[in-house]
Amino acid sequence: MTIDLSNLRLECLAIGSLPHKDTFRAMQLVKEYFQTVPFWPQMVKVSKNEDMILQFLEGMPSFFSDKSFLDTEYEEFYDDLENFYIDYESIVSGEDSDNSILNKYSISEKSSCAFKEFLNIISSSNIKYCKGQVVGPLTLSTTLVDKDGRCAIYDETLKDVILKTLSLKALWQIKSMKSVNPDVTPIIFIDEPSISQLGTSAYVTISEDSVHSMLSELSETIKQAGAISAIHCCGKCDWKLPIQCGVNMLNFDAYSFSENLSIYSDYVKDFLMSGGKIVWGLVPTLDKQALASLTIDDLINKFKSSVKYLTKKNIDEKLIIDNSLISTSCGAGSLSEELAEKALKLTNELSYFLKEEFKKR
Repeated sequence: MTIDLSNLRLECLAIGSLPHKDTFRAMQLVKEYFQTVPFWPQMVKVSKNEDMILQFLEGMPSFFSDKSFLDTEYEEFYDDLENFYIDYESIVSGEDSDNSILNKYSISEKSSCAFKEFLNIISSSNIKYCKGQVVGPLTLSTTLVDKDGRCAIYDETLKDVILKTLSLKALWQIKSMKSVNPDVTPIIFIDEPSISQLGTSAYVTISEDSVHSMLSELSETIKQAGAISAIHCCGKCDWKLPIQCGVNMLNFDAYSFSENLSIYSDYVKDFLMSGGKIVWGLVPTLDKQALASLTIDDLINKFKSSVKYLTKKNIDEKLIIDNSLISTSCGAGSLSEELAEKALKLTNELSYFLKEEFKKR
């Protein structure tokens, strides 16, 4: 399915979490600063269930909230597993026409207090895009462990259940967004910080092929449902991997690691020429001191210097600009409310000023 992304040129996005305890205030910020692409924030100070790991576990066989590991030895596990796969096949085959089965794998209000108001925003406006997210399958399957402390990624059954659970969480979001606004195109970010650790000693036994397979399957599920597939990594990354997995957007901490992307310039050039987008995470939510003193002029200069890393590798500037968006570098949940609000405001302002500057280029 081909989706036109050309009118996203230099638009702004936000990544994940906010530190606010007042959901109304958080959603007011979404409406104020992200009118073109609203998002639903993870309200990490409201409930531990809004943590990016816990948030996507509801309905997954073997997971119990009162345990710190994945349990495959309880009496009903294999029945639950069989029913899960039956549900999954019914959903992806299109047999679940009324979404009654898919709704079993929803993200409940106790795990996302902002989602209901997010849908209200979508339904009452003429927006063309909106943003949701799931935690990445690599990150989740290397965080969750079995009763022996072994990461789930080393168990083929658990790894597959995790991947398909995340696919259902993405599908539920897409269906929910489109149910209130059939004309909207959802953008689903795969939040995959652990991909930056591939090749390190901690992940030396995890094959690139395994990660490629997981990300490709999840990305394809998202795109087949009529949404845009994006990947977010807030560290250095081997960017050819997600590009080869077929995602539509790459998002990274461009404030700290803008040069890293240019290492993969041949892949990036092909990615951009085929309509892929770079989402430059230029507003530093992971560096409180830098954020506190940052000005819009600093960010404009940072964007230009980041683009130069690619133009020096013979990628046309117009090609880059036409396929660029702006975001925060990562979630803002660890910041004070004041700094988080500054980050959102700066992201919006940077988008505005860049659109004005590059209007005729």
